[in-house]
Amino acid sequence: MSTYCIVTDERRCISCKACEVHCKVKNAMPVGIKLGEHFTEGPVPGPNGAPLYRTLYMPCFHCEQPECVDVCPTGAMTKREADGIVYVEADDCIGCGACLEACPRHIPQWNEDGDKAVKCDLCMDRIDAGLKPACVTGCTTHALALVGQDDPRYEEQRKRAPQRVLAER
Repeated sequence: MSTYCIVTDERRCISCKACEVHCKVKNAMPVGIKLGEHFTEGPVPGPNGAPLYRTLYMPCFHCEQPECVDVCPTGAMTKREADGIVYVEADDCIGCGACLEACPRHIPQWNEDGDKAVKCDLCMDRIDAGLKPACVTGCTTHALALVGQDDPRYEEQRKRAPQRVLAER
């Protein structure tokens, strides 16, 4: 199981997408690729008829048994033993795209610049250095937090993935 998860406090999120921008800059991703994506669902009727929106930042969930890792023929898509972070070892990726098809949340994406799969690795280099992921650090309203599996928000966030929206990605 991954020991980390990024959670969104919907009461604080203002849909500014700074999380996406900081992730994109840190990882030098080309136009069109988002390693973490901000979704807004709604409106739904709220109290007194006022419309409510649900916002959620969706990086990789670093699954307990990641299907993307299971289907990778070269072992390029791998999961760290110590903390369960799933990442792509770019030098080993042959660009077959099996991981893109296998992920039920459509998280890995195709990077045409290198003809390789890319995905959120929770900024594991930053975590290893004792820092927070770029999306968390860049969140202007502090709506994002990196939490461990002992935090009650951990399982709640993992269950909240908007499958319908992600399937359209």
